[in-house]
Amino acid sequence: MQVAIAGAGLAGLACAKYLVDAGHQPIVLERRDVLGGKVAAWQDEDGDWYETGLHIFFGAYPNMLQLFKELGIEDRLQWKEHSMIFNRQEKPGTYSRFDFPKLPAPVNGVTAILRNNDMLTWPEKIRFGLGLLPAMVQGQQYVEAMDKYSWTEWLRRQNIPERVNEEVFRAMTKALNFIDPDDISATVVLTALNRFLQETNGSKMAFLDGAPTERLCQPMVDYITARGGEVHLNAPLKHILLNEAGQVSGFVIRGLDGQPDSTVTADAYVSALPVDPLKPLLPEPWRQMDYFQQLDGLEGVPVINVHLWFDRKLTDIDHLLFSRSPLLSVYADMSNTCRAYADENRSMLELVLAPAKDWISRSDEDIVAATMAELERLFPDQIPAPARLLKSKVVKTPRSVYKATPGRQQYRPSQRTPIDNFYLTGDYTMQRYLASMEGAVLSGKLTAQVVSEDGVAIAQSPTTQSVPSPLAS
Repeated sequence: MQVAIAGAGLAGLACAKYLVDAGHQPIVLERRDVLGGKVAAWQDEDGDWYETGLHIFFGAYPNMLQLFKELGIEDRLQWKEHSMIFNRQEKPGTYSRFDFPKLPAPVNGVTAILRNNDMLTWPEKIRFGLGLLPAMVQGQQYVEAMDKYSWTEWLRRQNIPERVNEEVFRAMTKALNFIDPDDISATVVLTALNRFLQETNGSKMAFLDGAPTERLCQPMVDYITARGGEVHLNAPLKHILLNEAGQVSGFVIRGLDGQPDSTVTADAYVSALPVDPLKPLLPEPWRQMDYFQQLDGLEGVPVINVHLWFDRKLTDIDHLLFSRSPLLSVYADMSNTCRAYADENRSMLELVLAPAKDWISRSDEDIVAATMAELERLFPDQIPAPARLLKSKVVKTPRSVYKATPGRQQYRPSQRTPIDNFYLTGDYTMQRYLASMEGAVLSGKLTAQVVSEDGVAIAQSPTTQSVPSPLAS
């Protein structure tokens, strides 16, 4: 069975990978000239890489880790010591650590929290621990029910001191969904905490050893094409064609550089587009359906990724850092954390600016200047002197992962749509890992499963025709 997939991000590529595993022939169509979607990366004129985001892999990502194993690229994950490291606002230039001992969960997580006396007092730790008990005891059912509250509202309901929010969770919520604790759904934070506390290595982090486009996405493409699938860049979806029965009869691909449009037909069709660009492409007859109308409740959150190259080392820390800054979310010295970016003499900081809604329309120069001002606070002994900024790159994503504000869970669609031969995949679709790389891979796997389950009925339908892709080389 041929399956046309619009989008070559992690969800689209994962869907194609698991479809070829099931014996199907996917045709992946990507609008840009680069793989990866929200994990895309590019090289500049000096050969240095810059990325869409700062991408961290967790031990609590079973589907992602299984994918690495199936692709034979497990050695590309550079695992760091089991810690969470925060900048200390009251002592610039210093750090506070939550170090997880080699003990089973949840003992290792509880020990990490109890050992840290820099950020929380003992009464605050006790109140926080008691507040978390319902989530740990009742599990995911309780976690899902808390989607009606923001994280700040949930803390107040549990009588957890506000200072816990400011000391720890303002940094964490920005890392999870690029928004503040007053805006993020409690379900998102509780889901992460449950994974981190109940899985021994759940919060252990790894960096990829190079650019995601090369080191993760390209192996997926090689796997897919070696088994009969196709992946095409510069193939933007323009229209979704319908037949008289209301099923999809083709994807119209916009012609570039003066070339005519073309139509790709298949037995089944998958949108692996983010929710924002998908909505205007929905055919008019679908817009009245409750299933598709619920997508109006979802929208992407703006994100800005900043890369700064310096003439000397700023830090020797080989790990993710939580900035605890009002402007910045997480950052890392990629010259320490990533093998392909390694430099013994110079630092390359990759930083996530969040929340970004007030900055997304600002100039790159303004964004870099504001970031440097924050770094002066984080590294008071090195910035502005003696460290000198050599160059910078700013990558703006006006609509990234869906904005996980309270109440969003009810709008997240299943992978199977009311249209017999049309499916959705993407981290915004319903799966338990929310808006993350793990969520994207899991959604792709789930979509491949439902396409395969429906395959016999689709193949036997008299309204579908499968012909070779006109984009095939």
